[in-house]
Amino acid sequence: MIIPKEVKNIIGKLEKAGFKAYIVGGCVRDFLLAQRSLGEVGLAPQDWDVTTNAKPEEIQKVFPDSFYENNFLTVTARTGSKDPKLAEIEITTYRFEAKYSDKRHPDEVKYADKLEEDLSRRDFTVNAIAMDGKKKIIDLFEGQKDLDNKIIRTVGNADERFNEDALRMLRAVRFATTLDFKIEENTAKAIKKNSIWLEAVSKERIRDEFVKIIMADKAADGIELLRELGLLKFIIPELLENYGVAQNKHHIYDCYMHAIKALEFTAKKKLNMYVRIASLLHDVGKPRSKAGEGESATFYNHEIIGARMTFQILNNLKFSKKEVEKITKLVRFHLFYYNVDEVGEASVRRLVKNVGPENMEELLQVRQADRIGSGVPKAEPYKLRHLKYLVEKVSKDPISVKMIKINGNDLMTVLGVKPGPKIGQILDILLGYVLDDPKKNTKVFLEKEAKKLANLSEIELQKLAEKSKEEKFEVQNKADESVKQKYWVK
Repeated sequence: MIIPKEVKNIIGKLEKAGFKAYIVGGCVRDFLLAQRSLGEVGLAPQDWDVTTNAKPEEIQKVFPDSFYENNFLTVTARTGSKDPKLAEIEITTYRFEAKYSDKRHPDEVKYADKLEEDLSRRDFTVNAIAMDGKKKIIDLFEGQKDLDNKIIRTVGNADERFNEDALRMLRAVRFATTLDFKIEENTAKAIKKNSIWLEAVSKERIRDEFVKIIMADKAADGIELLRELGLLKFIIPELLENYGVAQNKHHIYDCYMHAIKALEFTAKKKLNMYVRIASLLHDVGKPRSKAGEGESATFYNHEIIGARMTFQILNNLKFSKKEVEKITKLVRFHLFYYNVDEVGEASVRRLVKNVGPENMEELLQVRQADRIGSGVPKAEPYKLRHLKYLVEKVSKDPISVKMIKINGNDLMTVLGVKPGPKIGQILDILLGYVLDDPKKNTKVFLEKEAKKLANLSEIELQKLAEKSKEEKFEVQNKADESVKQKYWVK
């Protein structure tokens, strides 16, 4: 691992101006983790932060092409780098933070005199490591030891850190999930003790951390950790209603574990956020719809109830309108019925219309996650592959005269004739021309050919029209066979 030249340049200029400067925070953590990967792909830093004893106005004198628009003593210097990750680098003055009355923001941010003071205010030991431009490490809280042991531990007293900023509890889970670390025992106890303070944090900040957990490779472990630490009830309390709720003979897990297993599948397949959240919430309505017990229990309309609950959950977490609508739709229609030879194209066409053709692939992915979460060994059986084939088939525009750049009214005007079989026959023949060569699908060419065809006899027109129809069916059959082969169906 090397320190990028842009970062070295920032540190060098500050030192030349008589100040001290260090790389600090998450970028140092990821830098050291990448070194520890011993040649494997490590967690290369996504952004770089520098801390210094220079005041903001002094930083700006060193870096004229910079801006300072915050209350946290941070100046952003432009480096001119073509790499977006290095084009702007944040430089923050040593600081310490006074009391956090609202459990979210410091009442006051003050300058600190020493690097030690700045590092002591940080959240976790692995994020409180500094490094100079020559890779010398300043580690006052055994952060490297915790990196080696894969431990998330607060800097100093855990209760104090979480009372300063309650979001740190959620960040602890996020780091444990994304880094595949464990949360140290006293830190975990403090999270359980202080979990109620998460209510003081804005929903937007909670959502952002929640999404990072959901998008991790160990997303399922992250959700379970949120439950164990008492945080899930302040994020998605509705999901806890599923805990311990037994299902019927079609499932080997209870409702909660079924959701966790479904999410686990989506993370393993590296599916997108919409599918992951929909898979986690697809059966959230089951407890409120359950009737009966044991193998014969039923959950009628749970997908409808679940969709309403999902809509409320996501709105509460301040997801965007587009995200709310899409995920809610995936939950609402995840229970679609399909069996080969039982459900026809018309039913599939209605499903595509309800869900939206742009969402069908994701809906099928949710269904696969649902299957795996139910304990079955195969995510995509033959009937799901056959449904994929039909979805693609009905989603394509049918081959018809509507595809060409001329219609019946145009022909009647150009040829000066009244409605009749002749118009349909000419359109069929023109379609054949376009199928043979799509470049011919221009109004000028088709009008010219139509005038020629109008001079043919009724029998000649009929023969050409029949030939064109046969060619159309042949093209359709070839396209259909190609799609069948794509999904390995008959």
